[in-house]
Amino acid sequence: MTTYKIELEGDVLKIGFGEPAQNDRIVRDAAARLDEMTEAGELKGGALLKINGPASLPVACVLTHKVGHLYGAIGVYDPKLGKYVIAITHNPAYKLGDLID
Repeated sequence: MTTYKIELEGDVLKIGFGEPAQNDRIVRDAAARLDEMTEAGELKGGALLKINGPASLPVACVLTHKVGHLYGAIGVYDPKLGKYVIAITHNPAYKLGDLID
């Protein structure tokens, strides 16, 4: 049983809520899943990671903090724009606020 689901599909981190719980538990579960994925070599890092799916603000902070150290840029999907918005960048190829597919 998990309160938060995280799977990597290509360069997209698919995220979503699982079993109902409060944010304190969900944050711990999300962090544990990301650690598991990193230790297994699933999250290897790279130039760009796109994140797509629902998250509470505390969970979004944990997700971006953990993967922000592995990837040069993080794009978060905005359903209103239908694109990913670069929200974190250490990669000169991506500027903060860039919209990508």
